[in-house]
Amino acid sequence: MTQRPFGGTARKRKRTSGFRTRMRTATGRRVITTRRRKGRARLAV
Repeated sequence: MTQRPFGGTARKRKRTSGFRTRMRTATGRRVITTRRRKGRARLAV
């Protein structure tokens, strides 16, 4: 079978850029803080 050219899996997306994952590291927390300050509707996936 050939590989699909685009898309991804929900699990991978959650695991790499989900809220709880972000909060685990100092850098991730900084990402969330920055997005809060900017007024993002969605802070993480």
